[in-house]
Amino acid sequence: MATSSSSSWREGMSSDNIKGLCLALSSSFFIGASFIVKKKGLKKAGASGIRAGSGGYSYLYEPLWWVGMITMIVGEIANFAAYAFAPAILVTPLGALSIIISAALAHIILRERLHIFGILGCALCVVGSTTIVLHAPQEREIESVTEVWDLAMEPAFLFYAALVITATFILIFHFIPLYGQTHIMVYIGVCSLVGSLTVMSVKALGIAIKLTLSGMNQLIFPQTWAFTLVVTACVLTQMNYLNKALDTFNTAVVSPIYYVMFTTLTIVASVIMFKDWDRQSPTQVITEICGFVTILSGTFLLHKTKDMADGGMQTSLSIRLPKHSEEDGFDGGEGIPLRRQESMRSP
Repeated sequence: MATSSSSSWREGMSSDNIKGLCLALSSSFFIGASFIVKKKGLKKAGASGIRAGSGGYSYLYEPLWWVGMITMIVGEIANFAAYAFAPAILVTPLGALSIIISAALAHIILRERLHIFGILGCALCVVGSTTIVLHAPQEREIESVTEVWDLAMEPAFLFYAALVITATFILIFHFIPLYGQTHIMVYIGVCSLVGSLTVMSVKALGIAIKLTLSGMNQLIFPQTWAFTLVVTACVLTQMNYLNKALDTFNTAVVSPIYYVMFTTLTIVASVIMFKDWDRQSPTQVITEICGFVTILSGTFLLHKTKDMADGGMQTSLSIRLPKHSEEDGFDGGEGIPLRRQESMRSP
């Protein structure tokens, strides 16, 4: 029975899905480890100079910090490549695994004790991720970047993109001037909406690069460069408003909310554009949703209980907390959503 089940699982996972899964898992490991290495570098630099949290830049001269930065870049590259092989519904939720790596290494290396509820949160993330991996849809066979462009030009996705762009402009020009400094959902709304388009464009660009490296040159198509422009515009917008959110609100609040909104909207965009769920049964779709909700529960539990080991949980009901409360200018649990937050906060 066990042999039959294992064989069935291998048959259900295409080679591209397996490659994407391995890249996503390695990305989570590198990203999670990078936060610990960078924090060690920040502490070492802070001992001999002005801390980053106080506006200092001595960490730029600390080799250990640069090792962490290089590790993060490797993880980002692996994450980018994962989208070229596997559907976003498989790759994006696995970003939560980076917090498990970070929390475990912090417990071992930094002696930051992990509360029992934090361990439960990690377990929930693992269970949810495993559920999604076992029931993820097969990657669509695409032989040209023009096929991706055609998918993006279909009425359903054009309608979604129009809604996203309209909502983004309304948030930027109407709500941010009024509520940006007091309501966390305003900045995070912009980041999450634009982020869903970022991932779709990154996936298209990744497919173009993959096909080009396999011998089918996609650089001759204007669609490849169009997707490149969209990626650039979306990433710059996303980084700008995520920095504003991190500068205004506490990272422990920003990270889980952003992860939920960003991942949810990315899955919605992928389902609309690549029609991931059209190739699955209702049972598989419901199972994936349950897996995603399980990951969300684990993520929130891990974030909400990370301070309990220090003698008491900081259960502040206030959303707007000063960013300078992070002693070293770094929060080990901040690398969940797009896994770019720490790199964006560092000049």
